[in-house]
This record gives sequence, C-alpha cells and structure tokens, in this order.
Amino acid sequence: MLLTMDSEHPQPHRVARVVDCLKNGGIIAYPTDTTYGIGCSIFNKKGIERIYLMKGRERHKPFSFICSSLSEVARYAKVGNNAFKIMKRYLPGPYTFVLEATRDVPDLLLTRQKTAGIRIPDNRICLDVVLALGNPIITTSANLSGEDPVGDPLVIEDTFGHQLDYVIDGGLLTTDVSSVVALTGTTPEVLRAGVGDVSWCV
Repeated sequence: MLLTMDSEHPQPHRVARVVDCLKNGGIIAYPTDTTYGIGCSIFNKKGIERIYLMKGRERHKPFSFICSSLSEVARYAKVGNNAFKIMKRYLPGPYTFVLEATRDVPDLLLTRQKTAGIRIPDNRICLDVVLALGNPIITTSANLSGEDPVGDPLVIEDTFGHQLDYVIDGGLLTTDVSSVVALTGTTPEVLRAGVGDVSWCV
C-alpha cells in the first residue's frame, strides 16, 4: 500500500499506522537521505528472512540498521570517544558507520567480526518511525540484489507489490548510496565511498 507522508512534518497518525505494522511483523519501504530503503524491526527474524528472499541477497551479507539518535546507537554498539566525536559531527547524514556490536544486536545482523553497520539518516520520516517504534529498523536499498537503487516509490511498489505492507511515499529521491566508514580501528577506514564526503578519513 502506498502511503504519502509530508517529508518535513510527517503526519503522526500515519507514522502510528506504520509503527503498528512494524510491531506486527510488517515490512516497509521508506525514504532516507540518499535513496529508498526496505526494512522491518531488527527483532523481526521472519521479516529479515523475507527481505533476503525478496531482494535475492546473499545470506553472508548482513543488513545495516537505522537508529533514531546517538543515544540509541550506544545501546547497540560500543562507541569510543573518537567514534562518538565523528558520529556527532556527521550524523544525521548519509553515512553508515561500522562499529563493534553489543549483545543487543541480533545475530542475523552481525558480521563474522561481530560488527554492525548503523545509520542515522537526515530524513524526518524514517527517524520519526524509528523513534515511535522504540527500536531500530533494517536498512537496505529498495532494489533487487545487484541492480541499481530505486528512488521512485511507484517503481518500488510495482517491483515488490504485495511483499511490502507499506511503501511510504516521501517524494522522488536520488539513487545514491551512503558512504560506509568503519570506526573499529584506530583510524576511520572507508569501505564504500558514497554521497557522504569521506575526505576527512584520509
């Protein structure tokens, strides 16, 4: 179902509908500050498995997830002083930061190194949803694995149809992706250069 939301001031009653859906095991497509993402609650194991299937994604590639704030990040990742300063400077923004995970992160979302990718996008819609839900949601680009990201909610609805409970229409977006930076070592390591400036990592 296509659900239009105001990108500047998301309607609370529509946010509540999406949150109810997520709490009941739903899967949604939603706007971020780069392109559209697909997600469910990080504690929805069946939903995560369904997203792997609908995207045709390899199981050894764990999904990142969206937090609503730095304080929420601290629940799911071990954040040192240097990492905190970096995230405070660049978030919300188009970055995925890889951090050592805490025990609160489900095993399905961990790499072999027990790390996890975490985002706080600069997009009011997805942040309001995560905040109202009370826990993070999965984030992965709204496309079939190996294909280009999709910035048009109508195309997402056509592609995935009944496999999604809601497609939140936040307008046309780019097909850009976030920059991925690991903060697990002594210095930041760029794993993927995306729309977020990574010149500060050099």
